[in-house]
Amino acid sequence: MYVEINGTQQWISIYGEDINNPVLLYLHGGPGSSTSAYDYAFTRQWADVYTVVTWDQRNCGKSYEKSQNDTALTYELMMSDGLEMTKFLIDYLDKEKITILGHSWGTYYGCNLVLAYPQYYDCYIGTGQLVDMYQNEVAFKEIAREWVGDDEEGLELLASITPGHYTEEYFRARNLLMQKYGYDMLRDGTDYNVLAAEIFNPYYSLPDWVKLLNSDASVYTDFLMSDEFNKFSLLGKTEYEVPYYNINGDCDYQTNYVQAQEYFDEIDTPYKRLYMMEDTTHGLLESKSEAFSEILHEIAKEQER
Repeated sequence: MYVEINGTQQWISIYGEDINNPVLLYLHGGPGSSTSAYDYAFTRQWADVYTVVTWDQRNCGKSYEKSQNDTALTYELMMSDGLEMTKFLIDYLDKEKITILGHSWGTYYGCNLVLAYPQYYDCYIGTGQLVDMYQNEVAFKEIAREWVGDDEEGLELLASITPGHYTEEYFRARNLLMQKYGYDMLRDGTDYNVLAAEIFNPYYSLPDWVKLLNSDASVYTDFLMSDEFNKFSLLGKTEYEVPYYNINGDCDYQTNYVQAQEYFDEIDTPYKRLYMMEDTTHGLLESKSEAFSEILHEIAKEQER
């Protein structure tokens, strides 16, 4: 269904079995990397314990509109979108608060929402936790240098990595390095058929696919390179008023799991718990969706108490 958020139509899907279950808002990564084309394949695994809401954030996925390409993305605008969506869900689903689950960029976004508006959230869950983009990329180059050693092809790719300068060539080189040395997002494949999920997606029509395949992501590229994006950094933001959970992979260098653990140790919160999935990269929602779902069920049960 489409929801009007700050003058734009933004797409959400809602899955659930019991209206009395807590509401979980899933924040996809990117920024701008909508997962609505296939995410029902893994989010429905949680629908027995949560009313799950997936959201195509402003101007991406089914929320993409060419007319929005001239609207620059800012910290204030994204935070306002998040707050308005939260208030809508609280009203629409008749709840006092909701839970946020963020992946990758969604953890950056989700943490900032929970920190700014704790009165609307009962719990934060982050997976593929990002703490600070610049420090994350510095750490990536350091670990990649260890992988590469004297490999000339790797050294050539490494030369294209300059933290803070996030061009298409930068991300191409970064992704190739992870693929070459065995740390890419989908190293372990998927435990469900992504193509089948996309083909049989009940919410995507042919016009939706045409719009998706022809969408212009430059507004998000510009955002990623902006000072506005840097405002989402979690450095120095450690005082949480809600329970804080992390589910990370111990082979995730796309969002550095070591930095996420260090941040976890720093934060002050009423309750916190860290799950580390062994031999797992950044694509844990796709490659180990069943194991991830088991953890989420455990969190839901714990939050009932």
